[in-house]
Amino acid sequence: EPLRELCAVVDAIKIDLKGYDEKFYQEVCEGELGPVLKAIQTIYQSGIHLEIVNLVVPTLNDNLEQLQALAHWIAQELSPDVPLHFSRFHPDYQLLHLPPTPIETLEAARQAALDAGLNYAYLGNVPGHEGNHTFCPTCGEMVVQRAGMATLAMHLIDGQCSYCGTPIAGVWQ
Repeated sequence: EPLRELCAVVDAIKIDLKGYDEKFYQEVCEGELGPVLKAIQTIYQSGIHLEIVNLVVPTLNDNLEQLQALAHWIAQELSPDVPLHFSRFHPDYQLLHLPPTPIETLEAARQAALDAGLNYAYLGNVPGHEGNHTFCPTCGEMVVQRAGMATLAMHLIDGQCSYCGTPIAGVWQ
């Protein structure tokens, strides 16, 4: 109930989904995957804008089959318009012994998400990569160009692609 109350007063929510594997959630996060997925469904059903971020950590949650399963779950249980961000891990805190996520792993995850039917799949923590930008799912034109947290160009008119008129998921000003 508190989550539903929160959804009633915000425009958007970003959820960090740590992985799409129950064993990973139990052993690494010391939690359960099921309640996280239920919370994501509750947010989506509220009608506010939802984005999901998955920090891809080498050897812990970077299995391509699990990343594909995550993308399929979003496409089937939520909507192809829910953005999914695959973020690059950099060694820090308790995981100093692990390497940064290979960019190839992130690119494969993004392609798997697009192949699963998601319209908006992004790469995070990879400056200058094409996967930072938003492309229209209909005409393929870049509608939002980014550099880090900055927006360099926006080709939207009232939340729609300025090239073909397709609505672009998001909260736009």
